[in-house]
Amino acid sequence: MVAFTKVILFTDTDGVARFREEPVALGQGTPQAMLSEVFASGGFQLRHSPVGFRSQFHCTVTTQWLFVLRGQMEIGLQDGSSRLFGPGDHFYSADVLPQGASFDAKVHGHWSRQVGSEPLVTLFVRA
Repeated sequence: MVAFTKVILFTDTDGVARFREEPVALGQGTPQAMLSEVFASGGFQLRHSPVGFRSQFHCTVTTQWLFVLRGQMEIGLQDGSSRLFGPGDHFYSADVLPQGASFDAKVHGHWSRQVGSEPLVTLFVRA
């Protein structure tokens, strides 16, 4: 089976954001152009983040795919780990605030920042 690796940023059962990966089957199409199933989407947004951009810890408001179109983006987690994403990289952002929880910047969410000398351009596709 041919598969696409879906990188997922999610809120674990303890309320802390983590990364995991899972395969998305590419079982449709032809051997020259393997396709996944068609996924529903709720619109998209483009974002430009200037050199030096860095957010505070925050949760994703709504689940969405994030694709890096230009520049580099780093995502940091509460445990001190981080991942770097460059042009063509993606992640599925699903680290929403747990139901009934009040946001605590020492427990919940992730931070993001632009890395390098080139502005960051991203595409958000709502799930």
